[in-house]
Amino acid sequence: MWFLLSPVQVLADRPVVTLEIRDHLFYPSELVVPANTKIKLIVHNLDGTPEEFESYELNREKVIMGGKKAVIFIGPLAPGEYPFFGEFNPKTAQGKVIAQ
Repeated sequence: MWFLLSPVQVLADRPVVTLEIRDHLFYPSELVVPANTKIKLIVHNLDGTPEEFESYELNREKVIMGGKKAVIFIGPLAPGEYPFFGEFNPKTAQGKVIAQ
């Protein structure tokens, strides 16, 4: 039996969100998270080259080497949209966090 898991899982009262980088794109490109809650974001770079997760609105930047994972804590966020992008591939690697 197969189960489809949401990219948001709640562990110890802190949601854990998983984001992948594949072919210089973020998957999923939109992350829906609860507002007013601190989030643990796990970014897994499946590409062979490094990428930098960057967001001016989230005040975060983190280089993730190819084939590696990184943990980034965000929030608590007021309801709204918070764009992010890949610094090394800004035309393709784009997404947003939607806090509701």
